Amino acid sequence: MERDTGEVTVSSQPQRVDSVRPGPGPRPRPDPFLVTCRLFGFVTAVASILCIAVNVYSAVRSFKHGYDVFDGIFRCYAVVIAVIVVVAETEWEFFIKFWKVLEYSAGRGMLQIFVAVMTRAYPEEYGERNDLILLRDIASYFLLACGAIYIISGLLCFGFIKRARLAKENSREQAINDLQELERRREELEALLVQERA
Repeated sequence: MERDTGEVTVSSQPQRVDSVRPGPGPRPRPDPFLVTCRLFGFVTAVASILCIAVNVYSAVRSFKHGYDVFDGIFRCYAVVIAVIVVVAETEWEFFIKFWKVLEYSAGRGMLQIFVAVMTRAYPEEYGERNDLILLRDIASYFLLACGAIYIISGLLCFGFIKRARLAKENSREQAINDLQELERRREELEALLVQERA
């Protein structure tokens, strides 16, 4: 319904003004520090898997040929602890909740050094299997180096920095997801309003 006020025509019906909607925009670039930490965690997991392979083979060989039953048992413990190292590198929240010490870099580093020493301990006579001795040395020193880097980074408080940046990244991603959800709900409500008016 319109009424004439002389010079200006005023409509009593509310007019719909479409606001300019910002698009989703480019997602923020990942934090280089966190990317480096994840890459180093992957390298550490690979070193632990190498130690698992060496220890499994050594345990099987010890039990099968009856060289040393105690060495076989020792290798089984090394495998179990190396599996814990691999799972810790995934940073699975359920696992970390029960192993709080593995949340800290120094704790992880000490566990990794322990696995490396267990892998290198009990030198065995492999006869012609010099390649296995070489693989054992590579795996143990590789994991030993990773553990040392973890301990140094723990002393330099890199773990605190990592947790702070990770919390910031998680809150930013949560905010982006919340905004996308609000935008989707707004579009649904606008569609319902258009249907009611039609």
